Amino acid sequence: MLAVVIVTYHSSAVITDCLKSVRVALQGQGPAKVVVADNASGDDTVELVRRTDPEAEVVQMGRNAGFAAGVNAGVAAAPGCDVLVLNPDVRLEPDAIARLRESLATPGTGIAVPELTGEDGTLHYSLRRRPTVLRAIGEALLGGHRAGLLAPLGELVVNPGQYATERTVDWATGAAWLISRACLDALGPLDERYFLYSEETEYMLRAGDHGFAVRYQPRARAVHLGGEQATSSTLWALSAANRVRLHRERHGALRGLAMRAAVMLNEGLRALAKGRTAGQRHRAALSAVLTLPDWPGQADGPGYVCFSAQDWWYHNRAHSDFQLMRSVAAHRKVLVVNSIGMRMPMPGRSTQVLRRISRKLRSVAKFVRRPMPGFYVMSPLPLPFYGSPLMRRLNAVLVRTQVRVVCRLIGLTEPVIMTTIPTAWDVVRPMRRRSLLFNRSDRHSAFPESDTATIEELEQALLRRADHVLYVSRALMDEERALTGDRAHYLDHGVDIEHFTRTDRLPADLAGIPGPRVGFFGALDDYLVDFDLLERLAADLPDVSLVLIGDADVPMDRLTKYPNVHWLGFRPYDDIPAYGSGFDVAIMPWLDNPWIRHANPIKLKEYLALGLPVVSTDFAELAAYSDRVRIAADPAAFVAAVRATLDDGGPQPPEVLRASVLGASWASRAATLMAMAEAPPGAGEGKR
Repeated sequence: MLAVVIVTYHSSAVITDCLKSVRVALQGQGPAKVVVADNASGDDTVELVRRTDPEAEVVQMGRNAGFAAGVNAGVAAAPGCDVLVLNPDVRLEPDAIARLRESLATPGTGIAVPELTGEDGTLHYSLRRRPTVLRAIGEALLGGHRAGLLAPLGELVVNPGQYATERTVDWATGAAWLISRACLDALGPLDERYFLYSEETEYMLRAGDHGFAVRYQPRARAVHLGGEQATSSTLWALSAANRVRLHRERHGALRGLAMRAAVMLNEGLRALAKGRTAGQRHRAALSAVLTLPDWPGQADGPGYVCFSAQDWWYHNRAHSDFQLMRSVAAHRKVLVVNSIGMRMPMPGRSTQVLRRISRKLRSVAKFVRRPMPGFYVMSPLPLPFYGSPLMRRLNAVLVRTQVRVVCRLIGLTEPVIMTTIPTAWDVVRPMRRRSLLFNRSDRHSAFPESDTATIEELEQALLRRADHVLYVSRALMDEERALTGDRAHYLDHGVDIEHFTRTDRLPADLAGIPGPRVGFFGALDDYLVDFDLLERLAADLPDVSLVLIGDADVPMDRLTKYPNVHWLGFRPYDDIPAYGSGFDVAIMPWLDNPWIRHANPIKLKEYLALGLPVVSTDFAELAAYSDRVRIAADPAAFVAAVRATLDDGGPQPPEVLRASVLGASWASRAATLMAMAEAPPGAGEGKR
């Protein structure tokens, strides 16, 4: 399916003709939708859209969030679609979309761009070479057009002959560009920090980094009016500043400094040459680049506070809370609140009590840290006695006070609040917020050590009161539909595709283990993992090495007594792909309980991204993977499936397994979450 996304801002003079040309170009193209993301236009743009094209979906941003944010919101409103991004001052020729789709179908292509002309038919030089410092200096000394005649010295492609034939390019101006769904899913959202200018450059260069070509199609034609940048000092200055920021982000501070000097040379020479009046925009650009702040960016949208079910300092950082918030932090300021628990570990009901309390106290001692730009982690001191109403109230006041102090210190005034752990409801209920998201990643009341009645009460409150409820289990979403209604959203887990890439360089401790290796990485918790099944596997396959990587909450003696069992313990997240690369078969030996039945383990996509054949016990979300995963109904079948997979390599080759999850990036999941959390009430609710 195809979606056309048009980003508008005070576009009443041009949007009508744009929409009319789109509808003509969509004829014969099958199912399609038009989405207009409006950046709080002060004119009658939205009224004109609804009058001109009643079928168009209007997403009202509620503020001038910039071009990239508008595109991201439009893409989020068009799940599963290829997306044609248009400026509102573009007029498509009748066959433009058909020609672009033909080009996009070329293997290896992620983005297709048309030939652009002015209203008088004059060719626009819209194709570009990769930005370099040498090219910036060449343009400063020779001028953009003259420098463009020599590829090493100019970014602008100015030879008309190069516009006559279909070709791949480094990037092109973003007035009109068709992006494949595979490319969108692999790359995630546009970088909203740029606000306007360089966002398409960054995205197309990033597409090339990921193996997606940008393809120019001269038979697809569009008229582009344009011209605002050339007449506005503010826009010209923003374009120059973002050019420097882009180079710095891609190549580091030193090369960014060199690009800064080159751009200043360019603008300074033109300011001198053109005099007081004509050189005004160049003086504005020179000033902007000279006083360049890192980013104007994160303050432009609401911050995020996430009450996680995990602890950043000692749990696996692959968990969805952390992955989503790290992706959000590229665009917004984020505070992750480490788990405030669901019970106090006690002898007789908990395992490794002293160890659990000790590691939590070490986490609390860190209080607030900033592991990466825009991403803060705090560990409040909780009183996790949730069975007592009095202690629940005291704990809520204590944790809320700590969180409010930190929010004030880092500048979060009315954040989006996302909670995964239900015990946070008492804390967040009176907190001022933009919106509240309940990340229903698990049924926490099914946790064996929890106070089931209390946790169920808290879950029910969140299900009824949250603005949005996010599910990774369709089965759980269906069961709770009566409570959530249209506030329920299925948001599947993502996977860090770049991180989970296979390598031949195995860690020394794994390389020393004889093959074949059947492996598991992740938490070895007794309420998740079937240890009886693992022991059966070790006993029935004595010539196979069973490799277990992860922290365990139970004694492992029952397994390590087998000479073919190798428990390597906890390993950092950064090292996990190297360990997984050494597995011949990856396993998911889950228990059959309510927790697992409503689960959607992230490690499944991580295994597949590594190209590993997988054998698993059954659970509901696995139904969508039956063509790639061998599913076993009982221990004997599990052992037989592992043995068969060692013999034949599994139902699909490694490259097919990896390709099957390329569209599941965390960045794309975070973009969907942000569009949902930040949308004004009622925005984007269907066609109007």
